[in-house]
Amino acid sequence: MDFAELRASVYGRVLMIRVTELKLPLHHADEALPAAICKRLRITPRDMVRYTIARRGHDARDKSRISLVYSIDVQVRNEAPLLARFRRDRDVQPTPDTRYRPVATAPTGARRPVVVGTGPCGLFAALILAQGGFRPIILERGKVVRERTKDTWGLWRRSVLNPESNVQFGEGGAGTFSDGKLYSRIKDPRHLNRKVLTEFVKAGAPPEILTEAHPHIGTFRLVTMVESMRVAIEALGGEYRFSTRVDGIDVVTDGGGERRVRGLHLHDGGYLEADHVVMAVGHSARDTFAMLHAAGVHAEAKPFSVGVRIEHPQSWIDRARFGQDAGNRILGAAEYHISHHCRNGRTVYSFCMCPGGTVVAATSEEGRVATNGMSQYSRNERNANSGFVVAIDPARDYPGDPLAGIALQRRLEEQAFVAGGSSYRAPAQRVGDFLAGRPSTSLGGIVPSYRPGVTPTDLAACLPDFVVEAMREAIPVFGKQIDGYDHPDVVMTGVETRTSSPVRFTRGDDMQSLNTRGLFPAGEGAGYAGGILSAAVDGIKVAEAVALSLAA
Repeated sequence: MDFAELRASVYGRVLMIRVTELKLPLHHADEALPAAICKRLRITPRDMVRYTIARRGHDARDKSRISLVYSIDVQVRNEAPLLARFRRDRDVQPTPDTRYRPVATAPTGARRPVVVGTGPCGLFAALILAQGGFRPIILERGKVVRERTKDTWGLWRRSVLNPESNVQFGEGGAGTFSDGKLYSRIKDPRHLNRKVLTEFVKAGAPPEILTEAHPHIGTFRLVTMVESMRVAIEALGGEYRFSTRVDGIDVVTDGGGERRVRGLHLHDGGYLEADHVVMAVGHSARDTFAMLHAAGVHAEAKPFSVGVRIEHPQSWIDRARFGQDAGNRILGAAEYHISHHCRNGRTVYSFCMCPGGTVVAATSEEGRVATNGMSQYSRNERNANSGFVVAIDPARDYPGDPLAGIALQRRLEEQAFVAGGSSYRAPAQRVGDFLAGRPSTSLGGIVPSYRPGVTPTDLAACLPDFVVEAMREAIPVFGKQIDGYDHPDVVMTGVETRTSSPVRFTRGDDMQSLNTRGLFPAGEGAGYAGGILSAAVDGIKVAEAVALSLAA
């Protein structure tokens, strides 16, 4: 028995070696990859048993010589001496064990935990609890995802808003109507992101998300995946209750002065006993934020950003990023991430860039307009869009109580509603007019994708002066980085206000509210995540905290 086999017998798997930062030309032949692996490890082909691609990305900093960058898991015949030879090389290390290990299982007679919200955070909190045998009850104010999709299209096609079933509310959360990006900058020593991606593949996501450096899914696939995960949770004893909004939280104080959750008041007058509640309500549940604040749950104002959605032809972005390799199947639709620190002390940056996508109506409240971006898995629509936003902070821009940021969001969205014609059409403006400080009366060669439509106008009427000033400074700067970014016909559509939650419901190391035991604030709405993957990982961590508490 050799070293690898010995390790396999002990740990239940063959230990492999991970080789990272292995670069090859974009147009390399298939046989070039195993040859490069052998060269990097200084072994012969006979020494290599097999290899798999763990991750593939690209390096397009030099458009004339784009490289593919691989991380490879390799099984070799004589592993121990090879690892000893490369022990100081960060790019040749044992492949990490990314298997998920549950922290607790449900004891007999444990009270069922409650998960409020079915976005990525609530979905994974419910899944982990269900897999541990805790049989969670899942409350969702909106509808099942298929019905919710119909209601969402009702706003986009007929200007009819359902405040309880829209881009923000309903099964799958806001992430369902997005680009479906599945990458994050969060630190992940336990490889929880791998658990998320693996469960998504089980639910119908393309297997490529396990290996691509910047994986995404797209809206249509997310719909079917959310349904599949619901079936899995219900099969494990989970119970969904749709069209069920939480309007109140029942908190009691014990003899020692400690506040505890005892139950939830529901919108229909019902009451649900609960002493372990995961609040995963998303960044737009403003009425729920107000309810929790009124109930005395500890909260603080949090920074977020405001701005617009900016659209360019996707072909422009492809050429700017990939040069002669624009349109290459492996590279796909190009993305960008840019930022600029302005003279007025503000930072302007791109947010939630959607290659080959559309700008969508994302409001959840009547008489207001908010935008977001969405792509399908193919990313083959004509335009690229991105949030073009300015960072703001509570102390400087919305001082006061923790809910002051919500008031700012609502004011900007109301101004956008009026500027768009008070019909859920969005205000839009050509970049040339915006830079010149004049209203747009018509649009140019770039057709905006927002539905139910746009009204050419002056976006300065919808945004704070400091935001307008910063954006006008940043556009020419970005034009030097991305050819065509500042073209006069580029269209901006407002307003983008739902970049993240303006409130954080502060929690301790045990994931419970600082001042309300049994309440577990989670995900984007609680101020602890940003995007599908980080929200899902936070849902796992919170579910584990609930499981440990119930199993104690």
